[in-house]
Amino acid sequence: MHANWKTWAHVTKLDPDKHLPQGAIEEIATSGTDALMLSGTLNVTPENLSELLDLVSAYGLPLVVEPAGPECAIFDGAIDYLFVPSVMNTDDVRWIVGKHHTWLRHASSIMWDMVVPEAYIVLNPNSAVGRVTGANCALSAEDVAAFAEVADRYFHFPIVYIEYSGTYGDPSIVQAAANAVEHATLYYGGGIRSAEQAAEMGRIADTIVVGNAVYEEGIDVLRATVRAVQ
Repeated sequence: MHANWKTWAHVTKLDPDKHLPQGAIEEIATSGTDALMLSGTLNVTPENLSELLDLVSAYGLPLVVEPAGPECAIFDGAIDYLFVPSVMNTDDVRWIVGKHHTWLRHASSIMWDMVVPEAYIVLNPNSAVGRVTGANCALSAEDVAAFAEVADRYFHFPIVYIEYSGTYGDPSIVQAAANAVEHATLYYGGGIRSAEQAAEMGRIADTIVVGNAVYEEGIDVLRATVRAVQ
């Protein structure tokens, strides 16, 4: 039985390409975060993904893999969900449907009950995900709201994900997306490095994702972001 991802307030994102000190995984797993998401943009391989999965799977927290590409779309027994992104605000069709087509052409079997599609709206042009996907990040609040609404009401994505990737976003833009979304769960990720920021975005989005803070600020800050939204 899978955990219910719709109830999560706080998700911690771990990058298979980054290294954590000894003991850090246990501290993250016991921080009170609702789930761990294994996700990165650069240098993510099936090998380092499996390595990280081995480290985190012992703690019984819900585990999500967010594949950087088709080769990382794995259905390992340890994971609960595969969150598969499509980038709404790119002109490069590979990141909307092309990589997904490649995945299905070559996959031996897909466990569809584990797959959760995400509509990504990428808003940091200097981020790895922004550069790799060619996202058009120069968007007004109205633009973002329209992308969020088309993802939610037209394409019926279960998750709309506002991704500022490494930098703290504009709450008024996230609010515009929240106002536009009727059915989807709104995720916010990017630059949350304090309880105040976690609380601010947690009031607007359904779920906040904390990633860089784990590596740059440490476990105490992660715990503070959990307490701010739980």
